[in-house]
Amino acid sequence: MRKLSVAAFISLDGVVQAPGGPEEDPSGGFAHGGWVVPYADGSGEVMGGAFSRPFELLLGRRTYDIFASYWPRVQKGSWNQGLADLLNGATKHVATHHPETLGWRNSRALGPDIAGAVRELKRGDGPDLLTQGSSDLVRQLLATGLVDELRLLVYPVLLGRGKRLFDDHAQASAFRLEESKTTATGVLINRYVREGAVRTGSFQRA
Repeated sequence: MRKLSVAAFISLDGVVQAPGGPEEDPSGGFAHGGWVVPYADGSGEVMGGAFSRPFELLLGRRTYDIFASYWPRVQKGSWNQGLADLLNGATKHVATHHPETLGWRNSRALGPDIAGAVRELKRGDGPDLLTQGSSDLVRQLLATGLVDELRLLVYPVLLGRGKRLFDDHAQASAFRLEESKTTATGVLINRYVREGAVRTGSFQRA
């Protein structure tokens, strides 16, 4: 059975909107696009570690369009050509209402039943599934308990408003911290693995 990992850049207050630049996603009047850029040191290398094993991408339509407009255009010899080659060659499973417009190589539509399609992918053979960005899609996956691993790069900023990774619909789940490190600019990089149901207790004496 394949595993599903979610990789995300996230603020202290849980915002994941437009980390890479002002034009990435200004919807809702979001004014802080590009908030990860001042903290770029070793975090990109660590995020690249998510791509160190064979993978297939699971993407929402907005993130897909951002990726598709950039990665196929990376020039040979560029500093990020290696990652571009990986992403361009990987199979992309996309949540979209317009499958006929998926022009990036090796792209496939998930269909109308997103959760059902992802369950089928996880049951099948092949490399693990990796989600990058795609906050709307990730919230659906968290609500249905389909996420096996969280790779969270937590940035030392409060953004106040914007699209958040977690909402009230997420299925209650316990995760185990597998790895943790901090970059020179204070980015906390954590990898969590799903461990089952939430355990509870009480500090009150019987």
